[in-house]
Amino acid sequence: MLRPGLGAKRLAATTTIPASAGLTKGGTTMAKPIVRKPKKKVCAFCKDKVTYVDYKDTALLRKFISDRGKIRARRVTGNCTQHQRDVAMAVKNAREMALLPYTSTAR
Repeated sequence: MLRPGLGAKRLAATTTIPASAGLTKGGTTMAKPIVRKPKKKVCAFCKDKVTYVDYKDTALLRKFISDRGKIRARRVTGNCTQHQRDVAMAVKNAREMALLPYTSTAR
């Protein structure tokens, strides 16, 4: 968008790139940084060959809920799909039985 008082020629002249900016005809001369893929987390339940996630084990379940009381996502905890479902169900059952809080802070 053109601002009043600036003509199109003046605006185009201020946005040009000087030849000494390091650009060549083929692109930039700088090498691209190497992008590292983060290491995939391993499901703790699969590693220990756990078949049942107990809702009464609150010490274990507290690792999978945030400080605000929300269930942490799979990509954060590293659980597999089935064990994430089991953890979510166990947390919900523990909340229902008043072993875990629904929220940590009262507003």
